[in-house]
Amino acid sequence: MPFDPIARAAQLWEARIGPSETMAAVTGIMRVQQIIQSAVDGALKPHGLTFARYEALVLLTFARASHLPMRVMGERLQLHPTSVTNIVDRLEKDGLVKRVPHPTDRRTTLVEITDEGRARREEATKAVTEIDFGLTGLTGKQTEQLTDLLTKVRKATGDFTE
Repeated sequence: MPFDPIARAAQLWEARIGPSETMAAVTGIMRVQQIIQSAVDGALKPHGLTFARYEALVLLTFARASHLPMRVMGERLQLHPTSVTNIVDRLEKDGLVKRVPHPTDRRTTLVEITDEGRARREEATKAVTEIDFGLTGLTGKQTEQLTDLLTKVRKATGDFTE
């Protein structure tokens, strides 16, 4: 496009509705999210993963014992229990994780990453890091600043507490 449609929308918003800074910022974030999602999906697809399944594998890799209760996975991934179940079902079907009984709590099921899951996570990580997770055009310092700004919004909305 020969012009920035978000900047043009902001001009029109300003003229017809009022201050446009927040509208332009949110519209920009939403567009960048689409760009990033497309890039990450493209990098993960050859590995048979979605971003949600990839995040689950990374989380299990980070766990000290390579397994976590499904409830904890949901909390850390910030997902509804039904979504975690669907993710785990698909990963298990693909042989990337397995459900194992908790050693001391019969009511709890643990999800454990398999050797194949580790290998797939490693391959997928190479793919997404090669494209910088789709976030291009920023310096390292700018990426840090962006992360800091987005963290402020997340914290202000109650996403987490410190």
